[in-house]
Amino acid sequence: MRQGKNIRTQNRRKKMAAVIAGASVLTAFFLYRTGQLYLEKRALAEAVPQWHQDVDVDGDREQSAADRIEYQGKVYRRNTYVKAILCMGIDRPGSLKETMVAGSGGQADAIFLVAQDMARDKAELLMIPRDTMTEITLTDLSGNVLGRDIQHLALGYAYGDGRDKSCQYMKEAVSNLLGGLSIDGYMAISMSALPIINDGVGGVTVTVKEQGMERVDSEFIYGQMVTLKGRQAEEYIRYRDTGQAQSALGRAERQKSYIEGLLQAAKIKSGKDDSFMSGLLKETEPYMVTDMTKDRYLDMALAFLGGNQDFGESDMMTLPGKAVETPIYDEYHPDKSQIRPIILDMFYREETADTDMGK
Repeated sequence: MRQGKNIRTQNRRKKMAAVIAGASVLTAFFLYRTGQLYLEKRALAEAVPQWHQDVDVDGDREQSAADRIEYQGKVYRRNTYVKAILCMGIDRPGSLKETMVAGSGGQADAIFLVAQDMARDKAELLMIPRDTMTEITLTDLSGNVLGRDIQHLALGYAYGDGRDKSCQYMKEAVSNLLGGLSIDGYMAISMSALPIINDGVGGVTVTVKEQGMERVDSEFIYGQMVTLKGRQAEEYIRYRDTGQAQSALGRAERQKSYIEGLLQAAKIKSGKDDSFMSGLLKETEPYMVTDMTKDRYLDMALAFLGGNQDFGESDMMTLPGKAVETPIYDEYHPDKSQIRPIILDMFYREETADTDMGK
């Protein structure tokens, strides 16, 4: 019996040794692969040109937290009647009610900056590609801030808690990207809310402008008009061929046509039912994170639907920049020399003798 017990003991020790050896191999592989990724990232970071540096463009100087800017011999002040609202579509299934561990709260798959003109009751959209390379906040899994680094803007949301902290990190990153522009509010919506919004307006009609979309849905035939229903809306907006370079940019153009169709359908619906918009927003609340009051974001929604503005693609523009392919990821390098005049036009007004006297 003693001999049998010794054999069993030896077998247990052998199994334990095998487990320890296996764990050691996995740990070694993890450390090796982590080191590889670190070195790859360092190599790419060293290759990043001076586009990401905070340079003095065309002799302009920022003062008073960018509320007053001198640019090409003229002075501009922030137009307080035009509100900057950051809107994000988050690639996270389900609602956004729960806080998440850093890295698991989803990425900002769609990023838009709304310019809401409170005086003229109109709005414009600045679309910011998800692969825009800019400085974002980095954290560990516990949420402790490690510092900042140039990375894809979409990841700025992932490093937060999947809710307000993520939105705050995105708000700071976009503000810095746009030269210190003060952002007045934010709204993040889970992509899972798309079918609710889409069907809430009675479906959205779009024209398919990309070839090969039939792979996603047999109704997505090139050149044809289709009214999106249910999950078709999410498939139409989110699909991109990851095997094709810069497919995210093509998707962004598709999102423009969808937004135009969505607002047209919503405008017709709200014309028939005054309570339509407030009811639809109430349905989407579980899928939403915002620092705005209900009245505030309802007012923003009505800015797109009310007034005399016939919102279309001419009211949407993409952040100027250059699409770049690297050995690992697609990148979008923002062109700050072109961004500055756009931001001044959307959110500032030129300071004149008359405006000085009125202050």
